[in-house]
Amino acid sequence: MSVQHPQEVGQGHVVARYVAGERRYLELLGGGFLHLGEEARDAFMGSLQADSLQASPQEIRALFGFEWRARLTAAWLVGVARRVEWRDRIGRLLLASELTYAGQGYCFALARFGSQDDAEILVSYLDHYLPRLECRYDQGSALGALMGLDAQLGTRHAERFLAPDGLWERWVDALPHTRGTATAWADSSREAIDAWCEPWGA
Repeated sequence: MSVQHPQEVGQGHVVARYVAGERRYLELLGGGFLHLGEEARDAFMGSLQADSLQASPQEIRALFGFEWRARLTAAWLVGVARRVEWRDRIGRLLLASELTYAGQGYCFALARFGSQDDAEILVSYLDHYLPRLECRYDQGSALGALMGLDAQLGTRHAERFLAPDGLWERWVDALPHTRGTATAWADSSREAIDAWCEPWGA
């Protein structure tokens, strides 16, 4: 998928409007906004929620076509408002894994959408990228999101990845400094995704 500056599609304002203001993309990265003081956090969340409803399809499309900061922000915007019409686009971007950090946002959005279709996207991603032991992309966020969806949907998609000596453990153990942390990493990934989703309600 090619990267296209929003100016090329007549949406040159979107980075300043949705991404850079309030240092938004930095606060979204890793759910950093959750660690702000109460007043600042509430203001940040209120602004994000308003924009998640107001951003036009053309603006969202321009953000998804640009670099990682824009894609991360776009994913949060559609995830907060549960704009499920963007599911297919997010699935394609996640599976392509072109840009660092943006995948966190894709996994958040899929967790927020909350359907079997979203779980299947995450399963496809993990089936593709966990066997590639050298690829350290968004496997943790994807597994955490899938675990959360399993809890919501009453499904057990994550079980086969988490089995002893399964794909997840082998991927984690491929690096000496993470060896032996598969269970803790999976649990912390689930907790992170849950924490990102919880403020926005059911």
